[in-house]
Amino acid sequence: MTEMKIAFQGQPGAYSDLACRLAYPDMQTLPCDTFEAAIEAVREGRAALGMLPTENSLAGRVPDIHALLPESGLSIIAETFLRVEHCLLGLPGTRIEDVRRVHSHPVALGQIRALVRELGAQAVIEDDTAGSARIVAALNNKADAAVASSLAAEIYGLEILRRNVEDAAHNTTRFYVTATTPKLQPPETPNLMTSFVFKVRNVPAALYKALGGFATNGVNMTKLESYMVGGNFTATQFLAEVDGHPESPNLRLALEELAFFSSEIKILGVYPAAPFRLAQRQTQPKHDKT
Repeated sequence: MTEMKIAFQGQPGAYSDLACRLAYPDMQTLPCDTFEAAIEAVREGRAALGMLPTENSLAGRVPDIHALLPESGLSIIAETFLRVEHCLLGLPGTRIEDVRRVHSHPVALGQIRALVRELGAQAVIEDDTAGSARIVAALNNKADAAVASSLAAEIYGLEILRRNVEDAAHNTTRFYVTATTPKLQPPETPNLMTSFVFKVRNVPAALYKALGGFATNGVNMTKLESYMVGGNFTATQFLAEVDGHPESPNLRLALEELAFFSSEIKILGVYPAAPFRLAQRQTQPKHDKT
C-alpha cells in the first residue's frame, strides 16, 4: 500500500534503507536509483514519505539535497540520525586473512583506511555500499569482501567478518524525512526546529543585517550554509535552521527582519528536534555567562 511506503536513494541494504527501517519499522521501504527518483516517488504518491540524507559528521553535507529539496515541493516533517556502523562482509566461511579486495563506496572506503592497511588489501570503488555487498555475493570469491551495513549482510546472504571497522567512532548521518504535506505543529510545541532557504538582496552588508534579527530576538541558529544556484557566482542561496516555530513571537520578528534584506525566503519544514539532537544538547558543557 502506498501509505505504508517510504522512499530512499540506494539499493536494498543501504544505510538510508536501514534509517527508514529503524525510524519507521511499520513501513515498507522503496529503493530508488537517485535522490530525484526518491523525491518523485513521494510527489507522485508511490510513497508516503521520503528519507533524504542531508549531512554526515565526517563527510559533511550532501550537496544534491541542498539543490533538490527547495524546488521539490516537499516539506520536512521530521529529522532522524543514524550511527553509521560499517561492517566487513564476506562469503560464509571466509576468514579475515582470506580478504584481498575490499569493495565499497568511495566515502566508506575513506572511512576505513586503517582496516585496508591492516589487511594489505586493495580498495575497490563501487557505486554504493549495499551494491558492493551484492557484487561480493555474486563474485562468490572469499578474496572479495564488502564494507556495508549489517542489513546488507542479511539481505545478500553474507557473513559479518568484523563489526565497526570505521576509523572514527562518531560517524553519524542526519536525514530529513519529507512528505507532500507539512505536518502542522502548534507554535507552543517545545523543541521545534525550522528549516528554510533565503537569498539576500544585492546590497552592502545584506547578510550581516539579515541575520542580526536572530541575535537581537534571542533565536538560536543551528545551521547556516551557502551554496550557488544555477551555477551563478552572484546568486548565492543560504540554508538555515533555527530553534522554534515561525509563528512564535521571537522567530516571527527575526524572519520579518530577514525578509526586509532578502529577495526570497522559503520555509522547508517545521518539525520536532530528534531525540539524538536533544541528547547531544544535554551533554554539551554549560558556559558561564557572567
